[in-house]
Amino acid sequence: MADDAYLFLLPDRHPRLGAALAAVGALECSEAPAVHGWLQAHDVSASSEHVRILPAEAEAFIPEGAERLPVPLSEEEALRVQQECAPQSITDMETELLEFRDTTQDWEALVHRALTAGIPAPRIAQLTGLAPQDIGHLTV
Repeated sequence: MADDAYLFLLPDRHPRLGAALAAVGALECSEAPAVHGWLQAHDVSASSEHVRILPAEAEAFIPEGAERLPVPLSEEEALRVQQECAPQSITDMETELLEFRDTTQDWEALVHRALTAGIPAPRIAQLTGLAPQDIGHLTV
């Protein structure tokens, strides 16, 4: 596992950003001594609304000077973090893409809607299990 996300402390009076760690559900990394030590060092609990998590690719959104800790995630955990951090419309679309695995009808229309909603082709491939080449043919 690589560093797939960042835990960070949201400064007071800062707009909510990322997802509360508690909202994502149990993560294997939460049990790591490094995470326990980091939380203790900052005198916060994992259930605090100030303890937030963002996918690694969104690191630039972490407020300057905020305390942060890179953490590894499994593929399933990374998916949960991304969904919890995504705007609701994206989350709804991603849920539909995940449900796609149970059907084969109208997959092109579903992929077009996802691309239009702003979901990148590699993410669509990850959620649906479709071959990236199949999705690529629809983006031309």
